[in-house]
Amino acid sequence: MNKEEQLIMGFRDVFNKMVWLNKFKMEEALKGYQSSEVHCIEYIGKNVDSNVTKLADSLYMTRGAITKITKKLINKGLIESYQKPDNKKEIYFKLTEQGKVIDNIHEELHKKFRERDKFVFDQITEEQFNSMLNFVNNYCHHLDAEIKKQGIDIDNKPK
Repeated sequence: MNKEEQLIMGFRDVFNKMVWLNKFKMEEALKGYQSSEVHCIEYIGKNVDSNVTKLADSLYMTRGAITKITKKLINKGLIESYQKPDNKKEIYFKLTEQGKVIDNIHEELHKKFRERDKFVFDQITEEQFNSMLNFVNNYCHHLDAEIKKQGIDIDNKPK
């Protein structure tokens, strides 16, 4: 296995282990909510004037999938839709008080996960950290360029 393959496999393993380790705590604390719903809530909580297109772009999902999720979230009383007075065409979303509770639970879990893993990050030098960040940013830009080059639109992005 070459270095690139080792690195990609390493990223995959780290990601899969993080998901696996965090999954049970998330499911316990956010019982009854799907991951896609929670991440939709998170995005809406952090971004003013969230709409279907912005959510789809951010979560790498189709607009159709986001429409279904937002309808569920509205029915559950977690988000509400609104329109701006000067733009009756576009529909935006914001969190309800109940949605803010779910968003806060999710954020608190992430804080606990970061605290759990702090030990590892504390061992990394500034130079190592900057080098890793540089690599991740370069790789993301490369993948963005490949997506653009292939003409992939949001409705064809992988989930």
